[in-house]
Amino acid sequence: MEGDRGMAGTSPARAGREVEHGEWLAHGDPEAIWGWGTAAGRLRARRRADVIAQGGRLAPGARVLEVGCGTGLFTALFAESGATIVAVDISGALLERARARGLPPDRVGFLERRFEDCELEGPFDAVIGSSVLHHLDLGPALDRIRALLRPGGFLSFAEPNMLNPQVWLERNVRSWFPYVSPDETAFVARALRRTLRAGGYAGVEVTPFDWLHPATPAALIPLLSGVAGWLERVPVIREFAGSLAIRARRPTPSPTR
Repeated sequence: MEGDRGMAGTSPARAGREVEHGEWLAHGDPEAIWGWGTAAGRLRARRRADVIAQGGRLAPGARVLEVGCGTGLFTALFAESGATIVAVDISGALLERARARGLPPDRVGFLERRFEDCELEGPFDAVIGSSVLHHLDLGPALDRIRALLRPGGFLSFAEPNMLNPQVWLERNVRSWFPYVSPDETAFVARALRRTLRAGGYAGVEVTPFDWLHPATPAALIPLLSGVAGWLERVPVIREFAGSLAIRARRPTPSPTR
């Protein structure tokens, strides 16, 4: 299961469906629905946050934009880096949960609006997010992110891998998986690399990772974590992992003579 859905739509109709889905999630336990509440889920969340934070070079003094922060689960983990974070989400219902976390107001601020409607004062050192790009119209979203980054600034996301059997099933038999919103998709690493390069990004890396399932019993986590780490290193097999770590940067201008 892929989660902490970034609640940021594209067209007004699509945005409306994302808001409705956010309200549906908020009436339950979003983190349980997404699989982050189990022992394995908490381990996955911590690792995912570390992967994104490392890709975005999060550190004290960095100015960071988090797209699609949802309940703030990952915002709280990102904030541990000491970075200053502007966290944006389209779902007011989920943002209520994010604000209730009591994160330091001098370093973390929340905005309720569509990502493309945000009149944000850039540039940012990094634009980051967990499971949000697959909710957006990718081309315009990447253009917007690049415009908000400083030259040399970093894009860092973790997204669902369409080659993973469960992710593929979720996107193609949606009636079985009500936690999947009507418009969300997933990505294939090779195609996403091409899209990022065509969008003007440099240093593009899209790496499959994450074989540990959130339903893994706690007693089996040590054993299966070792197996999962091995699978991530095996050619061909690793391409079917559950998630993709996505890193890139806005190029710096060439010096003029």
